[in-house]
Amino acid sequence: MNNYALKDWHLEHVEKTIVRFATGLSQDANYYERRNYKKYGGISRCVKQIEYDMHHGVEKGEVMEILRKIRLNRKYAKLRSNAEANSRLKELEDQLSGSAKLPEKLRWHRFAYKQKS
Repeated sequence: MNNYALKDWHLEHVEKTIVRFATGLSQDANYYERRNYKKYGGISRCVKQIEYDMHHGVEKGEVMEILRKIRLNRKYAKLRSNAEANSRLKELEDQLSGSAKLPEKLRWHRFAYKQKS
């Protein structure tokens, strides 16, 4: 396997990780699923997995592009219609961009992904 194929795998893994985190736990989850979600489903675990992928070649801009794709792509319309999923996506975006620690005027991600007319 060459480096390009590995990077593609890690990009897909980032997307799956973000979608899994944003989706959250289903209402009819069994005991095993609830236990695993409690152990592995939090934002810190999600960020750790994304950082692992970044260690293997995925860049921060690509992660932010995946977040943008999830916010705009029709494929994820059902996910975006869920208010809890939107709040999780916002929380993850803030965590990854570090904007929660920065003053309002330095939050670059609010203006970086606007559609060009």
